[in-house]
Amino acid sequence: MGIQIAADYRPQESEPFMNEKQREYFRRKLNSWKEEILKESRETIQNLQAETVPHADLADRASTEAERQLELRTRDRQRKLIAKIDSALRRIEDGSYGFCEETGEPISLKRLDARPIATLSIEAQERHERREKVYRDD
Repeated sequence: MGIQIAADYRPQESEPFMNEKQREYFRRKLNSWKEEILKESRETIQNLQAETVPHADLADRASTEAERQLELRTRDRQRKLIAKIDSALRRIEDGSYGFCEETGEPISLKRLDARPIATLSIEAQERHERREKVYRDD
């Protein structure tokens, strides 16, 4: 589907921003991340289905229920993460990937490599977090 890039390729600041190689690099990174999450999700579902034996001991039952709730919360977070990954993949396709939603400026390649679903530059993210902190109900 995409272009050929070396397995050890890493986007460089010296290249034109979001060139074809960079877009393919991030597309692969995002798809790989998504597949890893889906694999973990399938394994969790299998484990939850296999652990349906009722426990006679009330403490064991409570412990098992707490573990199940934690797994379900984790799955919910991962479901939301997959939605963000899908959104990033759509942005790669429409050409808006890598650009800050707030300023329109390029997001640094280091930030995108560390957090490929980022939609804000570091500066815009910090402003957002400061506003959130000011308006948060504590």
